[in-house]
Amino acid sequence: MDMQAVIMAGGQGTRLRPLTSNMPKPMLPVVNKPIMEHIVELLASQGFNDLHATLQFLPTSITNYFGDGSSWGVRIQYSLERTPLGTAGSVMNCRRHLDDTFLVISGDALTDIDLNRAVNFHRERGAVATLVLVRVDNPLEFGIVVTDGEGRIERFLEKPNWSQVFSDTINTGIYVLEPEIFSYIPEDSSFDFSQDLFPLLLSKGRPLYGYIADGYWCDVGNFAQYLRAHKDVLEGKTAIRPAGFQIEPGVWMEEDVVVEEGAVLRGPLVLGAHTRIERGTVMREYTVIGSNVVVKEGSFLHRSIIYDNSYIGSSSHLRGCVIGKNCDIKSNVRVEEGVVIGGDCLIGENALINHDVKIYPFKTVEPGAVVNTSIIWESKGMRTLFGNGAITGITNVDVTPEQALRIAMAYGSVLPRGSYVVTSRDASRQARTIKRAVISGLNATGINVIDLEIAPLPVNRFYIRARGAAGGIDVRTSPHDPQSVEIQFFGSEGTDIPESLQRNVEKVYSQANFRRAFSHEIGAISFPHRSIDTYVDALLETMDLEAIRVRGFRMVVDSAFGGASFLLPGILGNLGCESYTINVGVDESQAFLGLEAISGHLEQLSRMVRSSRADFGIVFDGAGERVFLVDDGGRSVGLTEALLLMVKMVTRLNPGSSIAVPVSATSRVEEMAGEHGVKVIRTKESRHALMYASLKEGVVFAGAGGGGYIFPAFLPAYDGMMSMVKLMEMLASLGCSISELLRGLPDVHYFTRDLHTSWGSLGQIMRVMQERSAGLRCDFTDGLKVFVDDRNWVLILPDAEEPLVHIIVDAADDTRGEELAEEYLQLVKEAAEAGS
Repeated sequence: MDMQAVIMAGGQGTRLRPLTSNMPKPMLPVVNKPIMEHIVELLASQGFNDLHATLQFLPTSITNYFGDGSSWGVRIQYSLERTPLGTAGSVMNCRRHLDDTFLVISGDALTDIDLNRAVNFHRERGAVATLVLVRVDNPLEFGIVVTDGEGRIERFLEKPNWSQVFSDTINTGIYVLEPEIFSYIPEDSSFDFSQDLFPLLLSKGRPLYGYIADGYWCDVGNFAQYLRAHKDVLEGKTAIRPAGFQIEPGVWMEEDVVVEEGAVLRGPLVLGAHTRIERGTVMREYTVIGSNVVVKEGSFLHRSIIYDNSYIGSSSHLRGCVIGKNCDIKSNVRVEEGVVIGGDCLIGENALINHDVKIYPFKTVEPGAVVNTSIIWESKGMRTLFGNGAITGITNVDVTPEQALRIAMAYGSVLPRGSYVVTSRDASRQARTIKRAVISGLNATGINVIDLEIAPLPVNRFYIRARGAAGGIDVRTSPHDPQSVEIQFFGSEGTDIPESLQRNVEKVYSQANFRRAFSHEIGAISFPHRSIDTYVDALLETMDLEAIRVRGFRMVVDSAFGGASFLLPGILGNLGCESYTINVGVDESQAFLGLEAISGHLEQLSRMVRSSRADFGIVFDGAGERVFLVDDGGRSVGLTEALLLMVKMVTRLNPGSSIAVPVSATSRVEEMAGEHGVKVIRTKESRHALMYASLKEGVVFAGAGGGGYIFPAFLPAYDGMMSMVKLMEMLASLGCSISELLRGLPDVHYFTRDLHTSWGSLGQIMRVMQERSAGLRCDFTDGLKVFVDDRNWVLILPDAEEPLVHIIVDAADDTRGEELAEEYLQLVKEAAEAGS
């Protein structure tokens, strides 16, 4: 009996536009054959002759090409999705034809895996579903799968960030399945294999296995992967071979090709049928020329892919680019790295198409034009915009006004038309310049702007909630680099926008699919007059002012020339305290406040606290979010100490409540909270995760070890002013000084190590470290947290922005802590080298 397989061929391939603007992704050619044709040939060669293809986007281009499949020695039937049903839902449409074990394979990934071995593995284990897995260097774009020694699947994680990676074994989207799976898939509903079906089968204890394959597999998901697939074929890294024959090693040629005398060919490269290469042309490595292409005299091509029926004019220079079908590239045109030109485009003489430009189908570039930006409806693909919830880069190099405008348009496009967005900035000129572009971008998409002008971050977050705005944007100098600017985005709760919304913004930005408001829909700008007073009044309403006034604090406050300067007079004037305020006012030259500068402020503050016999001193960061403390003895309070100080006061005053801290916080938090029946919620390291946790019922406090504290009854975000006043209220209620409370804190033995590595080794490190931790209790909230015993744990945490692994140890004593830090640093080094 013929073996059955389902080819999922409904993909649009949005990240590969403009090539896929008028062509389904499975029909993209790799070495002059559609990707799906390579899949059909693989299936036919391994005995899968009864094929079913699920279609959605531009289905006739696939059905017209493959017909009934007889030209490939197979039988192909088609199933058309009228509405998107997800991967499992689309296969559900074929269920009446699938009466035995069958294979599901993507029509837009390139592979030469031995599929029969996967089927045999599946049958030997009596599996209901078997996922074909491979190991990759960079698992971020894929679903990670962890199996035990027998191949049984233990857990999944869909498209993680680096801090979530715990393996480099990923899901290829190739599955061996039994018809039984259809009983778990709802009819006419969107249902996904990896997100819905497989977790459901796992939860029900059904036999779910992973088969780790040895062959070649490449998910052709973006341009880099598309070019890599060609390179891999030409280098012989896969069993897939170009059509035609080799006239010399590495130079593949199909029928009726004319190469004039004086043309230079340096393989590996491919020349399609009926192609003509004229004299003086230099064609270098990894170039693939389609059928019926003419390359005129004196041209230069290197690492370029030219689709069928295109014309390359004389003396043109093409490097690292893709040219679609039926394109007319006139003479002396220069096309640079990363350029993609869609089908049926005309590029005039002497035009320059600069790097990474995307030109969509049916466009014309005038002669002599210099094209620096994409010619689009949907625009270029790019790397991730957001890092740690913000967009950061050197002003006018990485973050330009025109880019800021487009980013703001992308954010505005995902919000309802007519919504309100609150904007703010610090005192620097770079922030002012970028914020003006941001406001223009928001208005252009029909978004109204409430501009607070110069304001601390907490005021922006508060005003979002107070005015019922859809979100907010703040622009200010990066706390890590005075030459860089940081753009932060907030949601309707005043919290950082979640990763899901970040991805939506990135998608709109990368496709340039901006909403464009008509003239009467363009957003308005308003400048509220009492935004600071509104914030101060609301903050003070939440406090026990009488208790604070009775205590009569004496304090030294350092506003560090930041936004807190606007707020402190209104706050301190209502607390009945004796305060000495230093470094007051907003100073453009002082907008940057790095760790070294904060240390200098703390030294000055310590001297003033001792000389004035103050109850405490406090320094605000430039954004007004974080605070740094000096106790009544003039001693600077460490960041971990400060977190435990807050935890101690909050838990004593709120027994039976809940608090939230990140996964890296010391276990002394649980010890202290347990004394008062307080529940501790552990979150990921991201600030948004902590903010989101603070919104849960019963949570009265959330904090991290960097001076950021959240009191969600007022605002579910870091707020330095609230932290200061809440500190005073709690000290008044407890009748203690800071130094007395610090003396009662448990000892903390906390150690960190960092290992710089490569992006490609991070997944391998996490997989190997998890394997070595078998038998120990582990926590996968963020990274890999290994509980060595009841008193000691080690957190292995990939950095979200750099190829870096953080090793964090919380130990019973210093000796054991140092030992574990060095031991695990060595283990991580060995894990990084395991595959080299």
